[in-house]
Amino acid sequence: MAYIMLAPVLVLLSIFVLWPAVQAVYLSFFDWSFYTSSQFVAWKNYANVLGDDRFWQAILRGLEFVLMTVPVSLVLSFLIASLAVSVSQKVSTLLKISIYIPSVISGVIASITFVMIYDYSGGILNALINIVGLPNQAWLGDPRWALGAIALPAVWLGLGISTLIMIAALLDVPQSFYEAAELEGASWWQRTRYITLPQIKNVLLFLLVTGFVGSIQQYELPLVMTAGGPQHATELPNLFIFNHFRQDTYVGYSIAAALLLFVVLGSISSIIFRIVNSEKLVD
Repeated sequence: MAYIMLAPVLVLLSIFVLWPAVQAVYLSFFDWSFYTSSQFVAWKNYANVLGDDRFWQAILRGLEFVLMTVPVSLVLSFLIASLAVSVSQKVSTLLKISIYIPSVISGVIASITFVMIYDYSGGILNALINIVGLPNQAWLGDPRWALGAIALPAVWLGLGISTLIMIAALLDVPQSFYEAAELEGASWWQRTRYITLPQIKNVLLFLLVTGFVGSIQQYELPLVMTAGGPQHATELPNLFIFNHFRQDTYVGYSIAAALLLFVVLGSISSIIFRIVNSEKLVD
């Protein structure tokens, strides 16, 4: 009976996940095109990707983007969650709703909104810095600022879900721990360092890994806001693969690049687990 109940899920998983994955691996060994017959090229596509400086630059740019977004998101989520669990029920509910609103906004709509905020001549951000005497900045047109300008809406969009997960983790910490610490005269920082953080380490690990994977695979924001420019300064890995797919008649290279990106993400995620010694995080 159990296998009968699992059969529909296994069939759907095979059709929409396993078979496409196998087919992608298969096609990555061919010069495959929609317009001409395919030709077996063995490891040529993988060699071309590994020898492409733009691919590695996109990977490094993605890691830089992760450093811009994930730590900031974790810190803000923790601070907001700490505030939410320490205030009254009404204020906490209002805070949760307010912080979650960006999560239901389309990434395309958010991109267009921030493009207007960053506008050189009429954007509100340049208007604000003009007040303190600073000149207008081409936030999306200058390679120095473009990636950071995209990181800001990325943090804003993902803050709601990570904060709610953090709130759930904080509510799961036994209050008796804090009461005992207060009796011993522990400060807020001491309670946070020795009680809160160790108790929610599983959740922190989860948010760290999912945040890393989500950030390095960011696609909508750079596509809509900058199309990967200026000078490829915001061309993250997924956008690099998409641009190559649009420009190349043969898609074997793009498939190979996507599979290599999968290997890179899996390897780095494994390293994260090993560094934080995740096998000891299981209660």
